[in-house]
Amino acid sequence: MAAMLQPQIILLKEGTDTSQGKAQLVSNINACTAVADVVRTTLGPRGMDKLIHDDKGNVTISNDGATIMKLLDIVHPAAKILVDIAKSQDSEVGDGTTTVVLLAAEFLKEAKPFIEDGVHSQNLIRSYRTASHLAIEKVKELATSIEGKSLEEKKSLLAKCAATTLSSKLIGGEKDFFASMVVDSVIAIGNEDRLNMIGIKKVPGGTMRDSFLVNGVAFKKTFSYAGFEQQPKKFLNPKILLLNIELELKSEKENAEIRLSDPLQYQSIVDAEWNIIYEKLDKCVDSGAKVVLSRLAIGDLATQYFADRDIFCAGRVAEEDLQRVAAATGGTVQTSVNNVIDEVLGTCEVFEEKQVGNERYNIFSGCPSGRTATIVLRGGADQFIEEAERSLHDAIMIVRRALKNSTVVAGGGAIDMEISRYLRQYARTIAGKSQLFINSYAKALEVIPRQLCDNAGFDATDVLNKLRQKHSHPSGDGALYGVDINTGGVADSFANFVWEPAVVKINAINAATEAACLILSVDETVKNPKSESAQGEAAASAMGGRRGGAAFRGRGRGMQR
Repeated sequence: MAAMLQPQIILLKEGTDTSQGKAQLVSNINACTAVADVVRTTLGPRGMDKLIHDDKGNVTISNDGATIMKLLDIVHPAAKILVDIAKSQDSEVGDGTTTVVLLAAEFLKEAKPFIEDGVHSQNLIRSYRTASHLAIEKVKELATSIEGKSLEEKKSLLAKCAATTLSSKLIGGEKDFFASMVVDSVIAIGNEDRLNMIGIKKVPGGTMRDSFLVNGVAFKKTFSYAGFEQQPKKFLNPKILLLNIELELKSEKENAEIRLSDPLQYQSIVDAEWNIIYEKLDKCVDSGAKVVLSRLAIGDLATQYFADRDIFCAGRVAEEDLQRVAAATGGTVQTSVNNVIDEVLGTCEVFEEKQVGNERYNIFSGCPSGRTATIVLRGGADQFIEEAERSLHDAIMIVRRALKNSTVVAGGGAIDMEISRYLRQYARTIAGKSQLFINSYAKALEVIPRQLCDNAGFDATDVLNKLRQKHSHPSGDGALYGVDINTGGVADSFANFVWEPAVVKINAINAATEAACLILSVDETVKNPKSESAQGEAAASAMGGRRGGAAFRGRGRGMQR
C-alpha cells in the first residue's frame, strides 16, 4: 500500500522526448543506412551524379560525396556523424568521401542483426576496433612505395594516382589530360603547404581541352579606367611593384574643417592634394617597375599617368591573387611608396594580357620562385566547370598526399577484398562471439567492390565470387585483383594502374570504424523541445532580417527518404 502512495518522480521538463534501448540504436542505424543510400550510386568510375537545388535556386551537380553530404540538410542527430566523417576525409586526404560513408553505414548494417539478437554493443565495438587495427596494418603491409624514383618516373606514378581519382568524376573522359596538369601544378609548388598557391580560374566557353596550366599566376583583368588601353600589354623580364594603397585623388575627410581668411588660399589646399598623388606616382615610376598591382583602387589619373610612361597597372586585385603573385615573383607587398628598393620588387620572364574566351587575363609566367601555379578551366556550362573544379581539388589533394606519404595500394576494390579475406582468416583463430563480429566486419568491407559492380551495371554476385576465388590463392598472387570496370570481370588493378595512396584507405577505415563505434555506443536520445523551440525562434528572428522568409527551409527537401 505504501508503495502505491509514493509520488511520481518528475525528472525532465514536460514535453521532453526520450527514446532509449535497443529500438533507439536500431533507429539510428536505419537513419545512417538511409543517408548512405543517397550517395551509394555515386561511387566509382561509372557512378551517377546528383543534382541538388536549394531554396535560393542554386543548382549543384556533383559526384563528390563530401559536397553532396554538405548540401543535404540532414536533421537526424546520429546521421549527422556521417556528414562529419565525409567532411574530415575531404579535408584530410581529399578523396574517398563516398567510400567512408558507405563503409560506416555497412559496418552498422552488419551490426544490426547482432543488436536485435540482444548482443551488447560494447562487445561489437571492441571487435570492430580490433578488426580496424588489423585492417590498417594489412594496408601498410600491402602498400608499395614510390620513393627513390627519378622525377620522370615519379611524375608518371603520380599521374596514375590522379587519373584513378578523376576517373569517377564528371571530367573522367579527359582524365589523362587533367592528371598530368594536376601533377605539374603540385610539383610546381614544391614543398609549399598552402593549397591556395594553386589557383583555379573558371572561364565559361570552349571545351575541356582548352583548359591550360600557367606556371605562374593568372587572374582576370580588373576594373579599369580610361587610359588603360594605351598601356603596353606585354613585357619581358619586367620589375613588378605590389602595393596595398590607393592611388587615387583623395579629398579631405568630410568632417574636416578648414578656415580660410583669403579665398586664394583655397587653391593651395587643392594643389596640396594633387601634389600628394603626383608624388606617390613619381615614386612608383622612379622605382623602375613596369607592372604596378594594387589591392586597392588605382584611379583614372594614375592609370593615364602610367600609360604615358609605358607602365601597366591594375587596381582592386584580389587578396589571394596578390599573395600568389608575391610568392611567385619574389616581390613584397608594400603599404607605402616611400623607399621602394629593388629587393621588394618582383620579376618574371614574361607578363602579358591574354584573351581567354570572353575574358581577358593577366598572366605572369616564368617566375623565379616558381612556388605557384594556376589552372584555367574551360567548359560549356557553369555547373560543369564548378564540378570540374571540385574534381581537380580532389586530385590535387591526392597527389600532394602521395608525394608526402609516397605509398600506394591497388584500387578497384582489390585492397578491400584482400583485407576482407585476411580478416575472415584471422577470425577463425579466435574462440567466442568476436569471431562472428570480425567476420561481419570483413563482410562489410566487400561493399566497395559490390557497389562498383552495381553502379557499372554488372552482376555483383558473379564478380565478387571471382574476386574471392582470386584472393584465396595461397601463393598470394591474386591479392592485387579488383573489379575491371571495362569488361565486367576481374583484372590486376595494380597492372592496370588503378592506384590510390595508402593514406586514403587508412583514413577511410579509421574514420568509418570510429563513426560506427560512436553510433553503436549511443543508447539514449534526449530531446528537449522547449529549449529547442526557443533557440529556433531566436535564430529565425535573427536570420529573418537578413534573408526574409526563406530562413530555415530545408535545402535537401526533395530527397526525403
